[in-house]
Amino acid sequence: MTVSIFLGALLGPMALGVPIAFALILSGVALMLYLGLFDAQIVAQNVLNGADSFPLMAVPFFLLAGEVMNTGGLSRRIVALAMAMVGHIRGGLGFVAIFAACILSSLSGSAVADAAALGALLLPMMLKSGHDAARAGGLLASASIIGPIIPPSIGFILYGVVGGVSITKLFLAGIFPGLMIAAALCITWFLVARKEQFELPPRESGAVRLKALADSIWALMLPVIIIVGLKFGVFTPTEAGVVAAVYSLFVAMVVYRELPPAQLFHVFVAAAKITAVVMFLVACAAVSAWLITVADVPGALAALVEPLMDNQTALLIAIMALIVVVGTAMDMTPTILVMTPVLMPIIKQAGIDPVYFGVLFIINNSIGLITPPVGTVLNVICGVSKLSMEDLMKGVMPFLVAELIVLFLLVLFPELVTVPVSWFGH
Repeated sequence: MTVSIFLGALLGPMALGVPIAFALILSGVALMLYLGLFDAQIVAQNVLNGADSFPLMAVPFFLLAGEVMNTGGLSRRIVALAMAMVGHIRGGLGFVAIFAACILSSLSGSAVADAAALGALLLPMMLKSGHDAARAGGLLASASIIGPIIPPSIGFILYGVVGGVSITKLFLAGIFPGLMIAAALCITWFLVARKEQFELPPRESGAVRLKALADSIWALMLPVIIIVGLKFGVFTPTEAGVVAAVYSLFVAMVVYRELPPAQLFHVFVAAAKITAVVMFLVACAAVSAWLITVADVPGALAALVEPLMDNQTALLIAIMALIVVVGTAMDMTPTILVMTPVLMPIIKQAGIDPVYFGVLFIINNSIGLITPPVGTVLNVICGVSKLSMEDLMKGVMPFLVAELIVLFLLVLFPELVTVPVSWFGH
């Protein structure tokens, strides 16, 4: 009954068009009324405490770094480097998109930011070369979701804060799975694009490649600084966000000089608006999270999956299937905020490593960004490409299947996540 009230109070208002943040509060209030614990002061206190977290300070700084990256020339230079290196091979623009997505993901940590950058920079070039519009848009959307997987990742920050898991370990654990998804996209693109007739860009000379590398070296240094700093304990993930923001501002304004002081205000405002949305969701979700614990919703759910508790693989497959379904109806941030406090006790009870589960969880949530009807990244690419959602979904489908296969392999072979983490060490 408790689970039914929680889900009804959450999904009902959402179905009526109530913003997710307010639906989260309503679901918490519904549980309080059911348990006879309603107190407006408790609601207000949990909202305030939900956003009062030092690790969450990384979110605005990484979002600011993403805005600066897109307006200050860092994104464009990453794409130019990828073009110079692999643009001339058959299907090269697709490989450019995947290569650029991996680099951009290590700069912003946001799939939406990467989708906007890749769509604006690469989609016109792919269409001009003769690529099918739906297939090109599908690849760009699918490549963009690498953003929340390869560190730094806003998704990992939220999961780590809500679940009490080391954000640094999550960052390091996401590197190899992110590269696996990139490799799967490369194979899929090679298979689906080989029958297309399109114009190949000319092969660039060694001098042009060196110039592209030299132009982008400042942008490429940022992920190196973050990964090395986290590995050797130079700074925390929150401090890494500050480093990323300050470094990207310095490069954009002093080195590349593509971000004039007059435009700086608009960049800060854009980052602040996105931050306000994310942090308000986090604050509202704290009410539901507290009530989930008080009402022992995880205990009720654990009773439902008790037959699977002794089989970690079967349990993970069931949970991943559930999250795929949830991801079609909810965006990534609210899914993390709602599902983490529900699932974490079950994961610990089953003896599953929370860091390993976190990687699977964030990958699954990232895939949800390209599944309709909510699919935030799909909407971004639709806006850039002027494609209908139906056409774009046809183009996304092969790449979506490839990413689900990678997720399934990670469930079957946990060492694909745990062993690379031991390589990086911490």
